[in-house]
Amino acid sequence: MSASVTASPAATREEHDALGVVAVPATRLWGAQTERSLRHFAIGDPAAVRWPREVIRAIGLVKAAAAEANVRTGGLPLELAAFIVQAAVEVSDGQWDDEFPLGVFQTGSGTHTNMNANEVVANRANHLAGNPAGTYRPIHPNDHVNLGQSSNDVFPAVMHLATLDALHSLEVPVHALSAALARHAARWHDLPMLGRTHLQDATPIMLGDVVGSWTAQLDQAWARLVQARNGLHTLPLGATAVGTGLNAHPDFGAIAVKALAQATGYPLRVAANLPAALAAHDAMAAVSAALRGLAGVLFKIASDIRLLASGPRGGLGELVLPANEPGSSIMPGKVNPSQCEALTMVAVHVFGCDAAVAWANAQGPLQLNVYKPVILHNVLVPARLLRDACHSFTEYCIDGLEADPVRIEAHLQASLMLVTALVPHLGYERSAAIALAAHRDGTSLREAAVASGEITGDDFDRWVDPADMARPVTAVRRAGSGPGSHT
Repeated sequence: MSASVTASPAATREEHDALGVVAVPATRLWGAQTERSLRHFAIGDPAAVRWPREVIRAIGLVKAAAAEANVRTGGLPLELAAFIVQAAVEVSDGQWDDEFPLGVFQTGSGTHTNMNANEVVANRANHLAGNPAGTYRPIHPNDHVNLGQSSNDVFPAVMHLATLDALHSLEVPVHALSAALARHAARWHDLPMLGRTHLQDATPIMLGDVVGSWTAQLDQAWARLVQARNGLHTLPLGATAVGTGLNAHPDFGAIAVKALAQATGYPLRVAANLPAALAAHDAMAAVSAALRGLAGVLFKIASDIRLLASGPRGGLGELVLPANEPGSSIMPGKVNPSQCEALTMVAVHVFGCDAAVAWANAQGPLQLNVYKPVILHNVLVPARLLRDACHSFTEYCIDGLEADPVRIEAHLQASLMLVTALVPHLGYERSAAIALAAHRDGTSLREAAVASGEITGDDFDRWVDPADMARPVTAVRRAGSGPGSHT
């Protein structure tokens, strides 16, 4: 018995699929299967779950490459393929984004999105051939646009291509943030500050080295992401339903992937094991994990800056944040570390997305992972959030960040951990006694050292130099002595 789906009272046309007749809005290029999905999976805010530009671009590119491959292998007449390619290129270029209303929560293979593309490309191609939408003459969405393909290999290819584009857009703001941090590291190269471990006073370190460590972490996180990105260069086109290549020409996958490589500039190749490429998405999971790693680094940087800028009078106050906006509706003059907070919230969100990807990637019963859309969504969202957050953090926090040398010097000189410089001369236990006496009596470290009778004030001034402690190797070389010369 045939099923039917009725659209809104607005002007419609009748289309049919294997299940029956469907009323489709007359002005739309999508067809029966898209309309069924749109009505049966009205889940979530459409604006939040619809596929972004990267996905629509990728699926247009795949359909164009498939048509080219089908011409090359003799499966599709050139005159039909020309219409398909033109329509698919228009999709990839963004001319028909409004014709892709579907989103994440649909069939786990992404079949509805693949059919959405097949129907839009077919109807547009038929327009180009002089026929109205819905006739599917001379071009049919399954028989021609989807020739040699299955949703099971098309959607994973789209997943990889869309993610590659998303990571490409993330690269610039990450590098810009790294460069901004590097500039501060150079500015503060010779500014000694109090180091802290366990949130307690430690030995001195140059502020430039602190910022330089953030830069190194960020660069290393990006390098790990680049390494994970390499796994996305493999595409499973030609695998069709279960990885065997049924109903596809043996050369289809290689030709289509080569065409995609030329169109995108990415070093794409056919996946070495096609069944594995359908049953699991380990490359996507690896990218997700690397995005989580990048988010973790950004969380650490933002948290450190927020802590060093705390105050301005009741906290550390060693860094000064730019005053972008009032920080309180009740406390006049308050400025909050809002960019740090936004970045750390983005990081927390990314952590959650990665957990979803890791769990979804484990759900590959037999020959097909059926969590493909939610995997893609939870990789693209973090990439976009991190891109925007890095840009905002760089422009509105890092570029305007300043140090407070007076505050830094006050904390440094008050630190009892400068006593570490006396250890080569007095030994650990006698040095510890001086530090504890200073803390107990509320005196300076220098006063306690001289009062102990162990050393003179001149000895203390000669041996306890925060800049030398922050650059011990440089200090030894400047003195013309080898390691251990102070003992």
